Amino acid sequence: MLFFNRVPCRTVLATAAIAAAAALLSVSGNVGAQAAWPSHAIKLVVPFAPGGSNDIIARVLAEKLGTRLGQSIVVENKGGAGGTIGTDFVAKSSPDGYTLLFVSTSITTNAASGKALPYDLLKDLQPVGEVAAGPFVVVVANDFKATTLREFIAIARAKPNSISYGTAGIGGINHLGTELLASEAKIQLVHVPYKGIGPAFTDLMGGRLQMSLPSLASVTQYLNTGKMRGLAVTGAQRSALAPDLPTVSEAGLPGFQLEVWWGLVGPARLPAPVVKRLNEELNAVLALPEMREVLAREGATPRPSTPEEFGKLIGSDLARWAKLIKDAHIQVE
Repeated sequence: MLFFNRVPCRTVLATAAIAAAAALLSVSGNVGAQAAWPSHAIKLVVPFAPGGSNDIIARVLAEKLGTRLGQSIVVENKGGAGGTIGTDFVAKSSPDGYTLLFVSTSITTNAASGKALPYDLLKDLQPVGEVAAGPFVVVVANDFKATTLREFIAIARAKPNSISYGTAGIGGINHLGTELLASEAKIQLVHVPYKGIGPAFTDLMGGRLQMSLPSLASVTQYLNTGKMRGLAVTGAQRSALAPDLPTVSEAGLPGFQLEVWWGLVGPARLPAPVVKRLNEELNAVLALPEMREVLAREGATPRPSTPEEFGKLIGSDLARWAKLIKDAHIQVE
């Protein structure tokens, strides 16, 4: 004879209630875990070697942003291939908010160059917000005859390809920025690429080059000590680092504007709440007096923005450089 144990109805109901409560707690726990971001340290990748403006600004930003987020932000330099190595690392990282990338204008010149990149700039990265922007400056050797931008343009037009300019390398912002200036001024210059901007400065001060277009912050000491001559800054307004220098627009090319900018991005598909929190805290950091002081020393001004606005800047810059490379038949590879 077979016997069956009868389980009281109230026991079944109690068991079901416990299971439902456990499931609810599990779901609540997951939601809580997601809402608790960040729960551990964040990595901020700088795709260049230590020491430059990218590294300096990124480290101060990491400290201030980490304080607001309640977690440490560790800066990791992954230089090489014009920023490609570090950028690819972040593009292929988990989109969990724990790996971010500090970018600059070079990310758009690199993508516009036509080189085969292991990532898609517009598809594989999520803009978080712009950090700051600063001008470049047209500088010439002390023995060059031009003392104003108008005189420089006049000499270049009278003798095409008679003026040599130095840059940090082919396809970089110094190269493409100078070619943009030449295109709008309708002049032809000779490009001399170097492995870094330092050797170009040496040759400019030694009279072996006539012109260069570096960031203003990188040559302020040389301008102040009379080792090279500044003609104009490329920003929309004059810079506090060199208040006596006119803008390019004032000095002969109305409407011309070119700036180096810095910003924060992450891997594509970052959770929207993470992007929102990062952007809000980033903009709050940019309002801090100490952050503004650091940026001012680099010749930059804070540029708080939304992720959408920063995405549009990246897209418009990419299109601008791609058009210049095509129209001017620039060889960047």
